[in-house]
Amino acid sequence: MGGAPVPFRMEGSPPNKGVDSARQEPSKTGKRPLVKGLLLVAFLLAAVAVVRFTPLQSYLTPAGLGRFLEMAGIWGPVIFALVYAAGVCLFVPGTLLTTLGAAIFGPYHGFLYVWIGAMLGASAAFWIGRTLGRDLAASLVGDRLKKYDEAIERNGFATVLYLRLVYFPFTPMNFGMGLTRVRFRDYFFGTAIGIIVGVFIFTFFVGTVRDVWASGDWRGLLSLKVFFSVALFVFSFFIPKIIKKIKGE
Repeated sequence: MGGAPVPFRMEGSPPNKGVDSARQEPSKTGKRPLVKGLLLVAFLLAAVAVVRFTPLQSYLTPAGLGRFLEMAGIWGPVIFALVYAAGVCLFVPGTLLTTLGAAIFGPYHGFLYVWIGAMLGASAAFWIGRTLGRDLAASLVGDRLKKYDEAIERNGFATVLYLRLVYFPFTPMNFGMGLTRVRFRDYFFGTAIGIIVGVFIFTFFVGTVRDVWASGDWRGLLSLKVFFSVALFVFSFFIPKIIKKIKGE
């Protein structure tokens, strides 16, 4: 799951579009790409520092964030989605954010709010990478890597969908895709569909356990709903292997 993105072609994809676009893409010269690249590196380092060396982590608990969202009233879900999106850009682990969403809102509302927050965060991180890092990446890409860059542009939706389904690391991929020539439309819809399964399984599992915990009736752990959530959770670990087997890898 840690390998480089491997684009694959979908039937019906427009041929040579990436080549045509490559010809149309203006080349950036001078110090501007380097300055923007340095700004991107500075942003990433600052994001890691904010999470690691400030009291932010103390608020990232079900109790801490739950109290904050409770004060927000009906705006709680909106605030949570924005917090999730900001957390993605600050390199807060997506697993932690998703667990918080399921623990606070339960399996079904948690799934919806987590998915919205993840999409907002993934889109914002993509545009940060695209705005600050694309010019420098384009100037550094050699002829060999350029072929992959063009292939990602031609088969953007399929490539993004595949990488999401095999659980490629979420946050690095958000920024990394911004450095490539993939179209935002392909990235957005590939992400939107690709993360649905993983988000639902994880929020359903955590939310179901949370409901049993909140009820205090531990006999609920033997319910069909709990067994189903555990089965889905275990199944999720096999999804990448199933996808790769279908793809013939």
